Amino acid sequence: MSRRDAAEVRLIGIEGVPEVSPGDDLGVLILSALHDQELALEDGDILVVTSKIVSKAEGRVIAATDREDAITRETVRLVASRAHPGGVTRIVENRQGLVQAAAGVDASNTPEGTVLLLPVDPDASARALCAAVRQSSGARIGIIVSDTLGRPWREGQIDAAIGAAGVRIIDDLRGSTDTFGQTLSVTQAATGDELASATDLVKGKAWGVPVALVRGLERLVVDTLDTPARALVRSPESDMFRLGSDEANAQGFAEGYAKGVSDARRGHRAPARPSRVRLRRRAR
Repeated sequence: MSRRDAAEVRLIGIEGVPEVSPGDDLGVLILSALHDQELALEDGDILVVTSKIVSKAEGRVIAATDREDAITRETVRLVASRAHPGGVTRIVENRQGLVQAAAGVDASNTPEGTVLLLPVDPDASARALCAAVRQSSGARIGIIVSDTLGRPWREGQIDAAIGAAGVRIIDDLRGSTDTFGQTLSVTQAATGDELASATDLVKGKAWGVPVALVRGLERLVVDTLDTPARALVRSPESDMFRLGSDEANAQGFAEGYAKGVSDARRGHRAPARPSRVRLRRRAR
């Protein structure tokens, strides 16, 4: 199938999934809700499942009179924090390797006095659910586990893929050509995140619809379940925003100087070595 064959994509919110408790079989609950909605899974379908119900089924609901303490325990690296009248907002890297507000610890849609932690391994959760649904339905489907993330420099939140199985979560277009015949050299579409974000339009945040069906993108569904959403997390080595501005500029100068030395050894002129980096605000 070519990329232009998907002329129509359907997003269907799956209603009727009951409140999930620890130990519940999510595959059975989802298939039952699909049956009640008179929907049968087809090859190439993708189910996007909110991480909340995965966490609940896996018993990741904990008593927490102090949500901040739970956030601290799930944090491996503080990225940024800001105090405000209601307390402190922390952007952190959590145990799952995700950078998000509050380490993904959620106090909504859970009984008072408790919080929800993210699944221990969202990709493993997606693989188990995908295998179970494929076996029960006989359909070659994919699974995305989604969670809500904010975005730097943009207001509002979107849903993103934090777990995946059976879905091509990055559509690598490098080496293909655009409509003008020019070769694409860096384009990689984050299809996992696009799927998660699109289906939030029919799931909502407070509608009690934790699962959505995507139909019409069978080109993204693959045989293997080993398609981890963790691959969407940028490595520290390629993360240009991991450092503060001073450190990033210093590193950029250092790398540029090192390249200059290498060029000089090949007969090119080396740049002057920077003794320090100073950032100044331009006068108005």
